[in-house]
Amino acid sequence: MKIPFVYGKLALFSDFTDRETELERLVNNFKSGVNTMLISPRRWGKSSLVVKAADRVIAKNKKVKVCFIDVFEVRTEAQFYQVLAEAVMKVTTSRIDEIGGYLQRFMSKLLPKISFSPDNMQEISLAFDWKDLQKHPSEVLDLAEKMAIEKKIEIVLCFDEFQNIAAFEHPLAFQKKLRSHWQKHQKVSYCLYGSKRHMMMDIFTSPSMPFYKFGDVFFLEKIKEDKWVPFIQSKFLESKKKIHEKDARLIAQLVENHPYYVQQLAQLTWLRTINTCKSPSIHDAHDTLMLQLSLLFQNITDSLSIMQVHFLKALVNGETRLSSKKILDTYDLGSSANISQLKKALANREIIDIVTNEVNFTDPVYKAWLKKYYFKIK
Repeated sequence: MKIPFVYGKLALFSDFTDRETELERLVNNFKSGVNTMLISPRRWGKSSLVVKAADRVIAKNKKVKVCFIDVFEVRTEAQFYQVLAEAVMKVTTSRIDEIGGYLQRFMSKLLPKISFSPDNMQEISLAFDWKDLQKHPSEVLDLAEKMAIEKKIEIVLCFDEFQNIAAFEHPLAFQKKLRSHWQKHQKVSYCLYGSKRHMMMDIFTSPSMPFYKFGDVFFLEKIKEDKWVPFIQSKFLESKKKIHEKDARLIAQLVENHPYYVQQLAQLTWLRTINTCKSPSIHDAHDTLMLQLSLLFQNITDSLSIMQVHFLKALVNGETRLSSKKILDTYDLGSSANISQLKKALANREIIDIVTNEVNFTDPVYKAWLKKYYFKIK
């Protein structure tokens, strides 16, 4: 019997749940050529949303091409140009014999070396001379616009983990370069998304940064509990199993509606269910999930300073007035000046997420593990 819940890969088709408001907004942006900056913590479903929006747009308009570029492993400006040029050529050109001609016309000052995969001739690789790239970056940065005009199409370039460009050698100069070219494009629009909220915020919401007001910035929220309940129940029913509303709700509540973990906990619960799900099976599955990740969580905690661990204990205990003298003394956090430093350090490591002064764990299972197994709080 096929397991009805999906995590660790894109949630598509019937595995995709809710997000209709965000989906409509993204689809409209793609259709209208509006640049989009999508921000949310890791594993909240950004990539699934972007792919779903792309599929919906392409299904209605064959003149739109959507190109996906993952910047996660890109470490330098030179690598960025390479993956961008390769992705644009792959999405716009299906005939091998055309590639050389287009590159000669539109990248004549670079003349990249072209190689093909022996297993799949459609997989091309381009090699550039870095000195030439430094002199003529526009050859790559304007390639998509030139190809779109040539092919009479529209292109949406989607960059995943876009915040990684902030780690390049000269990040501010590079961002200025991108903005100066991309803002002029009429046939190409951009969807820039990433999971490090604080870095993405710095890039897109600071008036001093090049990408300020580049387009529509929106923050992906968690899927609401009331949306998860019917989704979980319907997935159980598809496989001829049952789960009552209160138990479907319990699954979502235990992992604080975190999209990745809702699917994972639902799967572990489904595997423990023969006919009808019972609450003890859900708690057992949740405990198993914590223990599966115990070594990872222990390593994370061991890498923290004593004061950072104390700060997490305060959060686990539900403390909100973190700078008050009572909390500082109770958890041995020193002075109130330490609190902002602790928040920044833990946010940089993606352990906590800060939204309008509200501090939350990015990983609800880690929070539960700390409470039960590390701090042993009843």
